[in-house]
Amino acid sequence: MVGLGIVLVIVGWLVKMNILTSIGVLLIIVGLILNFVPIGGARRRVW
Repeated sequence: MVGLGIVLVIVGWLVKMNILTSIGVLLIIVGLILNFVPIGGARRRVW
């Protein structure tokens, strides 16, 4: 998701389309959040 966001930002800058740039930035942010926040109760268990 982060990779797709970076590609969209670069393409948006090259063709001067603000909608592609904003979608790319949004995908980068969501991808980083999903990457660093554990979802589904995946936490470290120390026995």
